[in-house]
Amino acid sequence: MIIEYSRNPLNFHKMENPDVTHHDSNPLCGDSIDMDLKFDGETISDVSFHGSGCAICMACTSVLTELVKGKSVSEARGLEKNDVLGELGLEHLQAVRIKCALLSLKVLKLALYKHLAAAPEGNADVLKEDAASLY
Repeated sequence: MIIEYSRNPLNFHKMENPDVTHHDSNPLCGDSIDMDLKFDGETISDVSFHGSGCAICMACTSVLTELVKGKSVSEARGLEKNDVLGELGLEHLQAVRIKCALLSLKVLKLALYKHLAAAPEGNADVLKEDAASLY
């Protein structure tokens, strides 16, 4: 399944006119991804990614985009590492590869924080606490 998702990732393209984009990389493996999101109110109406990475990174990013499409911002913020890892049976992944697997979750959450911080009611303190607990 990892090989299939990495060779044919879902939602792999650069989105035109996203509401928010975020980029991050994993220098240990060379993974580098950008995630684009569109919102309809507080719902993630569309999500895509582009970049390059190892098979684990690409597969996890592909699966994550499918998990969050159509979810509310609060549901997406509530996703945890085992939600992503479990979809591919990677719950017992070696520590050296965990950053590859979770780069997409980090990028998603930081993109969501950007979106929330831009909202008039955005609370920077809450967002900082959330970001600090990513890993």
